Amino acid sequence: MIRAILKGIEQLSDPATRRVLWLAVGMALAVFIALWGIVAWLLTSTALFANPWLDAAIDFLGGLATLVVTWLLFPAVVSAGIGLLLDRVANAVERRHYPHLPPARDPPILEIVGVSLRFLVALLVLNLLVLLVIIIPPVFPFVFYGVNGYLLGREYFELVALRRLDAAAAKRVWADHRGAMILAGIGFAVLLTVPFVNLVAPVLATAATVHLVEGWRNRAEAVTSAQRGTPG
Repeated sequence: MIRAILKGIEQLSDPATRRVLWLAVGMALAVFIALWGIVAWLLTSTALFANPWLDAAIDFLGGLATLVVTWLLFPAVVSAGIGLLLDRVANAVERRHYPHLPPARDPPILEIVGVSLRFLVALLVLNLLVLLVIIIPPVFPFVFYGVNGYLLGREYFELVALRRLDAAAAKRVWADHRGAMILAGIGFAVLLTVPFVNLVAPVLATAATVHLVEGWRNRAEAVTSAQRGTPG
């Protein structure tokens, strides 16, 4: 997993990846600004929490509360948008590291949007629930990164795996390696909350996931070939 993330960092030097990177940075900045505006409006115009004193505290903190909530929701929203750029990043990684691969399946835009929206809704709903735990500081980081690690790991895995695997094969690979992918997702969640690093984190996470999935896919194919060659 660490090797895949390091390869993802190395991939940022690739000219083809850098072109996508600037698009991703622009998208991330636009997402942050839009999210800031929406969160500011929600916090000042609605009562998000059942607990009156918690709502009162958020109103009192004003801009600081807006920044904190925006920062915590940012990984979910920006990761949903990266699906639209993921294919370009994955192609750049494969051209550099796996030139022997045939062209990947070109998933329909509606499929990409569907997967992204499904995870966006799940991430937003669960993160709003996780915010309730913010009043317990020692527990909050574990809950926040645990929830986001699982969901981000699952999202990046599905978007990358379905380029070269059918749904059944992708499900088998996920079942065999979900622990490693969730750990990778936790790493992605951490990167997405680090200032400035979070602007390039979606591209880095995509590149790292391509390396992870390609390794697992090759391993699964080798096992299948060995089983077919074993005498009955």
